[in-house]
Amino acid sequence: MIEIKLFEIVGEFAENKDIARDIRKQRIIPELNNNQKVILNFEGIHAATQSFIHALISDLLRKYGNDVLDKISFKHCDEIVQKIINIVVEYMQESA
Repeated sequence: MIEIKLFEIVGEFAENKDIARDIRKQRIIPELNNNQKVILNFEGIHAATQSFIHALISDLLRKYGNDVLDKISFKHCDEIVQKIINIVVEYMQESA
């Protein structure tokens, strides 16, 4: 299991979708391919854009299906960030 502390990478406002893509490709996908669980720790992050969250997780849902949500945990999300995660997850499930 790996815990990715996003604040250390993006600061308190997660907005850069290129950074989100890099986190997904370089940190999340290798762990999932090794059958490991991933914790995305949002502690200290007070806001995130939908495009950041989309770049972080939508391709995972597309590639691995909804079962990937059993291997990814979202930790210390404030209410705003949690709503955005839910929007992206619901959108990806509807478009599948």
